Amino acid sequence: MASEEASLRALESLMTEFFHNCTTNERKREIEELLNNFAQQIGAWRFCLYFLSSTRNDYVMMYSLTVFENLINKMWLGVPSQDKMEIRSCLPKLLLAHHKTLPYFIRNKLCKVIVDIGRQDWPMFYHDFFTNILQLIQSPVTTPLGLIMLKTTSEELACPREDLSVARKEELRKLLLEQVQTVLGLLTGILESIWDKHSATAATPPPSPTSGESGDLLSSLLQSPSAAKLLNQPIPILDTDSEYICSLALECLAHLFSWIPLSTSITPSLLTTIFHFARFGCDTRERKMSSVNGSSPSVLLGQERGRLGVLAMACINELMSKNCVPMEFEEYLLRMFQQTFYLLQKITRENNAHTVKSRLEELDESYIEKFTDFLRLFVSVHLRRIESYSQFPVVEFLALLFKYTFHQPTHEGYFSCLDIWTLFLDYLTSKIKSRLADKEAVLNRYEDALVLLLTEVLNRIQFRYNQAQLEELDDETLDDDQQTEWQRYLRQSLEVVAKVMELLPTHAFSTLFPVLQDNLEVYLGLQQFVVTSGTGHRLNITAENDCRRLHCSLRDLSSLLQAVGRLAEYFTGDVFAARFNDALTVVERLVKVTLYGSQIKLYNIETAVPSVLKPDLIDVHAQSLAALQAYAHWLAQFYSEVHRQNPEQFISLVSTALEAITPLISSKVQEKLLLSACHLLVSLATTVRPVFLISIPAVQKVFNRITDTSAQRLPDKAQVLVCRALSNVLLLPWPNLPESEQQWAVRSTNHASLVSALTRDYRQLKATASLPQRKVQLEDTKVIIHQTLSVLEDIVESVSGESTKSRQICYQSLQESVQVSLALFPAFIHQSDVTDEMLSFFLTLFQGLRVQMGVPFTEQIIQTFLNMFTREQLAESILHEGSTGCRVVEKFLKILQVVVQEPGQVFKPFLPSVISLCMEQVYPIIAEAFGQSFLQPDIHLFKQNLFYLETLNTKQKLYHKKIFRTTMLFQFVNVLLQVLVHKSHDLLQEEIGIATYNMASVDFDGFYSAFLPEFLASCDGVDSNQKNVLGRNFKMDRDLPSFTQNVHRLVNDLRYYRLCNDSLPPGTVKL
Repeated sequence: MASEEASLRALESLMTEFFHNCTTNERKREIEELLNNFAQQIGAWRFCLYFLSSTRNDYVMMYSLTVFENLINKMWLGVPSQDKMEIRSCLPKLLLAHHKTLPYFIRNKLCKVIVDIGRQDWPMFYHDFFTNILQLIQSPVTTPLGLIMLKTTSEELACPREDLSVARKEELRKLLLEQVQTVLGLLTGILESIWDKHSATAATPPPSPTSGESGDLLSSLLQSPSAAKLLNQPIPILDTDSEYICSLALECLAHLFSWIPLSTSITPSLLTTIFHFARFGCDTRERKMSSVNGSSPSVLLGQERGRLGVLAMACINELMSKNCVPMEFEEYLLRMFQQTFYLLQKITRENNAHTVKSRLEELDESYIEKFTDFLRLFVSVHLRRIESYSQFPVVEFLALLFKYTFHQPTHEGYFSCLDIWTLFLDYLTSKIKSRLADKEAVLNRYEDALVLLLTEVLNRIQFRYNQAQLEELDDETLDDDQQTEWQRYLRQSLEVVAKVMELLPTHAFSTLFPVLQDNLEVYLGLQQFVVTSGTGHRLNITAENDCRRLHCSLRDLSSLLQAVGRLAEYFTGDVFAARFNDALTVVERLVKVTLYGSQIKLYNIETAVPSVLKPDLIDVHAQSLAALQAYAHWLAQFYSEVHRQNPEQFISLVSTALEAITPLISSKVQEKLLLSACHLLVSLATTVRPVFLISIPAVQKVFNRITDTSAQRLPDKAQVLVCRALSNVLLLPWPNLPESEQQWAVRSTNHASLVSALTRDYRQLKATASLPQRKVQLEDTKVIIHQTLSVLEDIVESVSGESTKSRQICYQSLQESVQVSLALFPAFIHQSDVTDEMLSFFLTLFQGLRVQMGVPFTEQIIQTFLNMFTREQLAESILHEGSTGCRVVEKFLKILQVVVQEPGQVFKPFLPSVISLCMEQVYPIIAEAFGQSFLQPDIHLFKQNLFYLETLNTKQKLYHKKIFRTTMLFQFVNVLLQVLVHKSHDLLQEEIGIATYNMASVDFDGFYSAFLPEFLASCDGVDSNQKNVLGRNFKMDRDLPSFTQNVHRLVNDLRYYRLCNDSLPPGTVKL
């Protein structure tokens, strides 16, 4: 025994040294190597068994268990059967003897090691594995230990993480399913007996003064006085041990429910018991009592009790998330909903002592989260199923949900509840669309609830009603969706408003418009406070309180303008005439407001609190323009209805809007406001297209501003938008007019002048294109190229879907610039950012104007490209320039594709040279470059290039090309399968599986008859019998889900066989 004793002392001292903060990394590596070598020895487990029973050192125990874990999961097949029997006998005895004294993490690890043995050997060699667990649960002394073992078994055997063959995984699940009924019965018994035992001793509280009110709703929810009575019983006070056992039992149930199917084994008595425990979460009285006593154990007790509620709700939500509900389970579900809504009623009940909000604030945050999850699952998964039950009071449920939503203590909680209302409104909208006959009946049922919802959501976005909460929202930090917390809050609220508008347009409008009017009056009344000062205009509102009130009113106006804009779509189409007057009222107000803002230049005014009021004034102005832009489609419909009879009202609206826009198109105006003005101008020019637009002085002013070389250029985005608007005024056909009245000749001349002015600097580059440029000069040239091409590309794109005449004029104006671009292209072939922009421009030209460009010039362009994209250039782009290089090649291929796909004979002469280039140069290089990148360990590069490869296949049918199929296809499949086997890019399992399918599906016959046998033959670490099994198990399926399942089975089992073979002792003879 001395050697074991000596080894233990040596190990303890090594472990202490390893974790000492003075030990160097070098020494730690030495110790690690020593420990690893010790663990690899045959028979090391015997020492570890001794260590476990003889030490109190946590590090030593953890190390010993790791040795066992490694032995069982990686080497078990090669362990002699006598040793296995000994291990199976000793470890459970060790657990039984010490489970009360071991630290919890050591105890849990030991449980997992025993469960690992069960995963390998049960039931064949470890037949009493599961019966032992059941016995532990049934014996009061070891109930907690049995429950920990049960939960670990559910985790490790139902969804095993370690390498097992797929057949064994399926066998384990089947074995566990056979035990489910027994296990659920045991767990129900434990929870019921603890509840009953403590209920008997719980004192009955005096009747609550408000208890009468709960009776009616509760009876209607539960349809059974006895159930209602049961749920009204006081909650028992549990001792610490009972509480611990209940929490373990509920954790077991939650995990079991995550994988067992819904069936009658989940009995009504189990569900009722779970609901009893869910009540712990919504019981604030005990938490209050514990905090009054002030002693820490009772505070902890309150927290623990809340935790039981959280765990019970987790069980309920696991059941709720299952979409597939067998017929026989539907009644149970109804009962679950009824019981949960009793809880919902309990936590939203008001009385003298509590408002709803203060009650929710007292509850555990996790409990509220779980409850909200439940409500979301109810509405998204089960509402359509439950609504048809006459005994389920949906309207009363919505009243409770309303209270719950608008008393949420946190913003996140409120967001989550708004999501639930959005789901409900979507459900209602689709229900009405599918049952138009009883539309009125459905709407009448829910009308009151929807109007209440709309009013409350509108109140919640206004500082007037909700200032304290709104000021807490962050309006600076952007989230992953590039919006601030405030923007997200507003957007989600407005989605709800819009969905109610779709269902109840008249109600929604009459609720929203008066509120907008009130805030507009304040804004329009600011003019009287504007005074002229030495430096300009100043807003003469200085009292702190007045400034604060003005700030709130302006913020509200900005939000309400966004709401009005969001509703624009519900005034057009079939309902145009019916809702005309409402829409006209809105548009007239918006036109008035935008003009007012531009005339008194509120965006440039001095204020007492510039850091707050100036952004507010700019935002209101920008939002009024954006809201007006949202009504462009309505204006277009208005134009087509009135253009023949009395268009005065329409002309007045458009002219006034333009007067509001033009002063803002200046580089001195803040970008937010400038862009809103530009977008509105584009919509008027593109969507409305009035014939008189070009003759309005305000529009001519903008033409002069943009073509004047001495004027300061607008920021890029604004410049592109204004140029698009001006180009469209000249190019797009006027609606409601015959071809003879379109005045194409004049418009063509004007368009040529416009483009000529916009491209003056660009066209001058042609002369110096071939000369070498210094760095500064090169950067200046790049700026000109970028600025000009972004404008030209946008102009072409906006006419690409228009009439032939518009495209002809556009190409005539652009012809010289296109030739300049072609001349510049070779000079910039090594500047991938410039090449990318030029190819973008050419791609847009080919997509929109290829017919106008004609054959000779198209041939010249293609020939230039073919000469420039040599083998070396393509390789440089793909291998060395990352994503920009890949985009360049992708656009180049796209251009070739557009040309080749053109119907008719026109471009047929190019086909031979295009195809030979692609076959001999482009595709081989692309494949080679991508193949190299797949061998790199960098997962981001792998993901990006897999995405590009798949994109090339989607757009260009890459995998179908003959050269790819014959020389590269199966090399790629091989690389992808190897990556899966090595688990190096496990996060991309799904994407790799789909890509493998897309490649194999090009030639399934070749895949099954040649590739798969060759792949298996080349696999090392498996014998011929195992290879045959792997081949047989790969069924010849041709659909995506079955094929990817087969791929993952092959990869899983191949890894498993290698693991088994590695675990056999050297020299083992395999038959």
